[in-house]
Amino acid sequence: MRSIRCATMFALIATVMATAAGAQIKIAFVNSQSLMEAAPGRSAATDLLNKEGQTYQTQLQKMQDSINGLYTKYQKDEPTLSAAAKETKQKAIRELETEFQAKQLQFQKAFDDRTKEVMAPITDAVKKVIDDIRAEEGYSIILDNAPGAGNIVSADKNLDITDKVVSRLRATPAPKVVAPAPKPGAPASPAGVGRPPVKPPTQ
Repeated sequence: MRSIRCATMFALIATVMATAAGAQIKIAFVNSQSLMEAAPGRSAATDLLNKEGQTYQTQLQKMQDSINGLYTKYQKDEPTLSAAAKETKQKAIRELETEFQAKQLQFQKAFDDRTKEVMAPITDAVKKVIDDIRAEEGYSIILDNAPGAGNIVSADKNLDITDKVVSRLRATPAPKVVAPAPKPGAPASPAGVGRPPVKPPTQ
């Protein structure tokens, strides 16, 4: 969660400076990964994205099969082809490969945008619960202790309020997925679509 995964080192430096100045600082930390996994609506959103992604993985696979089919036929026919015919078929395969690569990039970008769109209400709900608890209990800073999220090497486990946030989240209504479904032909994630290498035609 970008909103939670703040620059931990800067926050700690600010804390030390404020403490040195005599200010009262109350700190806590959460595991944002655990919060997102427990967030209401997360499972439904993930299922939706997976379903949409699978539809377009099929589209990519069809393109993949077309390229492989052309190459297989080219290999079979190559001994009987003229130089001009070889060049024509090689060009057709190269053009399809270029189109396939462009589609992969297009699909991935569109799916990234779609994921942000679908997950935004859930992320916002988690952030609101954290903000509410911070305000209610007077925390000055709430850090993220999820793996890879910050630079917390060691901390008192009593400062971990993840369970408290999860408990509040479970009592929160699941946000609706307001993002519209992709239009026909709109791309989604190509993740999981393995593209067998297509060897360049021999000259």
